[in-house]
Order: sequence, then C-alpha cells, then structure tokens
Amino acid sequence: MADGTGENGDRKDLPSEEAALSARLARLGDRLGQVPPSRTPATGPGQTADRSAFARGIRLSSELVGGVILGAALGWLLDRWLGTSPWGLIVFLLLGFAAGVLNVMRAAGVVAERGSGPKPPQ
Repeated sequence: MADGTGENGDRKDLPSEEAALSARLARLGDRLGQVPPSRTPATGPGQTADRSAFARGIRLSSELVGGVILGAALGWLLDRWLGTSPWGLIVFLLLGFAAGVLNVMRAAGVVAERGSGPKPPQ
C-alpha cells in the first residue's frame, strides 16, 4: 500500500510464502511434464470441423448470392429487350431471391430435392 500500513507484518511471512509458492509451482511443472499431449493443434479433429463448416458457409452463401445475381441479370436483360423498365428487374430479382433461398434450403438439407420423395405405390 502507498501509506505503508500492514507492510511490516507481511515482510516476515514473505520468504515462507515464496518458498511454498515455488514448491507448488515446481510440483505443477512436474505434473504437467508427465501428461502426454493429446493431439497437435494443426491436425486435430477440431481443425477439420472448422474448415468444413467454413466451406459449408461459403457454399450456402454463394447459392443465395448466385440466385439473386442471376435473377437481377435476367430481369435487366428482359427490361432492355422489351423496354419494360424496371418491372422485369423487380420481378426477376424477387424470383432470383426465392430461387436462392430454395437452393440454400436444399443444400442445407431442410427441403428434399425434386424427385427424391416417396415413390407412388404400383
């Protein structure tokens, strides 16, 4: 403390506390030295899971963005060809968004793909 209170009593116990702390630290170091490493960080299963999750996220986001961009491009081209600006862009942008969401849901496994439903009885 800055005012010097309580320092005299603490100085008497300081060497014994330091010795006890050093002994505990040495025991902890010995115990840690005996534990074998479970796995290396670069090749552990956690790293593989993180990479595959990142790849899945990139794939799902590109499915959505691709649908929106394709819809906007088709709408813009239709507007230029027919002269119906901005209605083709608006309609096809919304259709591209819906198609992108549907593609994301299919890729994530939420919605079954077309043709993979139950077979009708014969």
